[in-house]
Amino acid sequence: MTPPAPAFDTARPLPVVLAGARGHGRWHLDNIRRLVREGLVRLAGICELTPLDGDELAGLGGPEQSADFAALLESTGARIAVVCTPIHTHTDLALTAAERGVHLLLEKPPAPSYAEFERMVKGVRAAGVACQIGFQSLGSHAVTAARELIADGAIGTVRGIGAAGAWSRDLAYWDRAPWAGRRRLEGRDVVDGVLTNPLAHAVATALRIDGADRAEDVAGIELELYRANAIESDDTSCVRLRTAHGDGTAGEITAAVTLCAERPGEPYVVVHGTGGRITFWYKQDRLLLERDGHAPETTEHARTDLLRNLVAHLTDGEELLVPPERTGAFMRLVEAVRTAPEPRPLPGSAWRTEPGVGGGAGEASARRIVTGVDELVAAGAEELALYSELSDGSGPRAPWAAPVAEPGRQPERQPERKGAVA
Repeated sequence: MTPPAPAFDTARPLPVVLAGARGHGRWHLDNIRRLVREGLVRLAGICELTPLDGDELAGLGGPEQSADFAALLESTGARIAVVCTPIHTHTDLALTAAERGVHLLLEKPPAPSYAEFERMVKGVRAAGVACQIGFQSLGSHAVTAARELIADGAIGTVRGIGAAGAWSRDLAYWDRAPWAGRRRLEGRDVVDGVLTNPLAHAVATALRIDGADRAEDVAGIELELYRANAIESDDTSCVRLRTAHGDGTAGEITAAVTLCAERPGEPYVVVHGTGGRITFWYKQDRLLLERDGHAPETTEHARTDLLRNLVAHLTDGEELLVPPERTGAFMRLVEAVRTAPEPRPLPGSAWRTEPGVGGGAGEASARRIVTGVDELVAAGAEELALYSELSDGSGPRAPWAAPVAEPGRQPERQPERKGAVA
């Protein structure tokens, strides 16, 4: 049940504290800067282990800086906290803010386990604060446009939804922080894999288009988790989610993703219908409608920023775009990945090492590429198939792919040295 909207706070700009201002947090810092210029918010504080310098804070005044999040919230009188910190810290920091009556924009994934997610949701609800989960793609107006096309029968009956993401990450990406590429760290779940973090939007967006984004909407999950890099988590994976709709119909979503692409490209979601298809490049807010008897139609759509939406919720009662309960289905996936067998290492014959996409010299700037994975990712989304199910007629297209394994916790193991190049 969605908690009631908080009492309107019309005193703009609203004071904001940002927890985690480096790494991906720089995006949030820039976004806050935009909203500061519009008079919607002011940056009251930054929680970082190392304070930001004047150049990093250009245009943001002189926010208070501290490594003590709780003290910072209290001393600044923050109304909103933007939390962009390691995954395994999300729940505790969210509850720290909620207990002080501070509303939240919480980065995805909201928690590293379903139990932690439930603990966060319960605490936020009890505190009566608003919480927005940072799936920025769900602010795209193209999502609504796609759902309207489906409801209008533009592509006939939906047969299934595919999602594809072929990105590349240098070896240095996995060494950027102690939690990067980890399933667990010091006894705590992290679950930093390709499906749950870098390309999480692919699945979350498909679930929203399917109208099956709540926990109870997921009827089944099949997973295949692989890794080419010397990490604990998965970097090349696929999943099939079976969904149950309120009208008694069922849906199917298959997502194929990798961080070991040969030619990195834009991720997308494709809705397959009996009379056509809709392709949504969710980072570009671009839709392509292809249907029988019509010329292809491409449309560009606006996007509502999630922090802006949270401010409008607090000041004008606007409905939140991504409240926690609308990410419950995605958290079912996170839990399935968390409890699945350890990702299967790909054989050395399946991947190669090349210079990183950022250039430079040395081991850290190299990247691992899974041969042919770009085509496998596209085929998975097109055929609604897992890697182990793809065949070219003469044999499997991914000979390294294993049959689907049921989720289940495996014993701890020591990972290979991070960043190693074979």
